[in-house]
Amino acid sequence: MKGGRGGGRFSGSGNEDHLDPEHEQFRKLFVGGLSYETSTEGLKGHFETYGEIVDCVVMKDPNSKRSRGFGFVTFKEAAMLDDAQENRPHKIDGRETETKRAMPREESGRSESQQSVTKLFIGGCKDDTTEDHLRETFSPYGEIEKIDLIQDRTTGKTKGFSFVTFKDYDSVDKCVCKLKKLSYFSLEAYKSQEKYM
Repeated sequence: MKGGRGGGRFSGSGNEDHLDPEHEQFRKLFVGGLSYETSTEGLKGHFETYGEIVDCVVMKDPNSKRSRGFGFVTFKEAAMLDDAQENRPHKIDGRETETKRAMPREESGRSESQQSVTKLFIGGCKDDTTEDHLRETFSPYGEIEKIDLIQDRTTGKTKGFSFVTFKDYDSVDKCVCKLKKLSYFSLEAYKSQEKYM
């Protein structure tokens, strides 16, 4: 049964590819801010420093065939993408580019999914969720600057959601790409926008 806030992208679709740490979505990098002169070969040449590339494309306008200023690089292994992200910023053909983990298709329709944010919204927190639970769960994805466990002022219990602020936006991208269900959370992980603050 689909619909409502309970179903959706993390419920049993029968496709367990998201559990494979080497699935394509964990190896694919978005590269924005490319020079219009950057070719697919030039893009590939830059990122080969970080490992074997299995696919690379500079996106072009279908009519004019001119570069649209962005592209995608897919590495053979997820650790290669991690290495590329640890070595930001990337300067290609004289321009500093913005690299981000490519978001899963189900996320790409969300306006905030393409933004670079350091704050992660976590929904589905249980009543007994603690800051330690959140820190233990999310610290493997990057350095945490702040945890906001939203609590009811009267009861002191969590309201079912929280925020984790990381030092680097790449940590948020990793979480959105990789996390589906966790022991303490029936996770809804979104990039946080000002409206949640």
